[in-house]
Amino acid sequence: MSGAPVPVTGPAYLAESPIWDSATQTLLWVDIMAGDVHRFDPATGSDTVTQVNVPVGAVAQRRGGGLILAADTGFATLDEGDPSSLTWLWDDGLGDRMNDGKCDPAGRFLGGTLSYARDPGACALYRLDPGGSTRAEGSTSPGGSTSPEVSTVLDGVTLSNGLGWSPDGTLMYFADTALGRVDVLRYDQDTGAVGDRRVFVDCAGLPGHPDGLTVDSDGAVWVAMAAGAAVRRFTPDGTPDQVIELPVQLVTSVTFGGPGLGDLYVTTAREHLTEADLAAQPLAGSVFLVTGTGVTGLPANLYAG
Repeated sequence: MSGAPVPVTGPAYLAESPIWDSATQTLLWVDIMAGDVHRFDPATGSDTVTQVNVPVGAVAQRRGGGLILAADTGFATLDEGDPSSLTWLWDDGLGDRMNDGKCDPAGRFLGGTLSYARDPGACALYRLDPGGSTRAEGSTSPGGSTSPEVSTVLDGVTLSNGLGWSPDGTLMYFADTALGRVDVLRYDQDTGAVGDRRVFVDCAGLPGHPDGLTVDSDGAVWVAMAAGAAVRRFTPDGTPDQVIELPVQLVTSVTFGGPGLGDLYVTTAREHLTEADLAAQPLAGSVFLVTGTGVTGLPANLYAG
């Protein structure tokens, strides 16, 4: 690598879900508990915010314009810059809130939940298929009873986290943080069905816990290690490779960006840190940029609905 991690935004409480917008050369990310959707422009250093009134676990772009969110306990659309445009598609997920989420290569949006008590197996990973109907046009609060096209991909989840797909789309990587590992599953792009789940990387002997992740163009998996102060790269066969150390403990997610998708953006958090922790880690919660990784990422998938 040619450069150490450099903070490019001010601290957030719980930064997550970095997604690169190649069309505008900007970075989307969220501050979960604040309900903030951010767009960072590295060319100008500006960071604009759209604030909604619920926790936002993840964000992705829609092919037809606007955003799709994994928010509260479900999915919603949003016109960036207009909080009143928040429109709920579904809000019946198990647990207390949505956490990480991402679009698959076919344009479906997957997002999973967590419970604040970390109740074992009490949550799930869900899939929103394109064309899911809206419950109430322009509604800004959960509730209601329509049946959009939402399926449970995995049940028995404790803390749903990082998602990613192999370059050919036939494998899905998934981190249930409570299990301390990243799993890999066979993925059917035609149907969104998963199968043959197995352990990809057991992180039990590593500092921290697997959080968000991304896959590069070589098929290697980059895993953010919460409480581990690092991002770790694993080759397609699960062999440990590069390690990028961060000056903060709570590393939450990672994605590639920049003109050639060769820059690495890393989100972090200051959730639950003490005053002493924050004094030792003043940059906790910042988004960091790492250059010169020697590899490139994959373009972000867009939601087809």
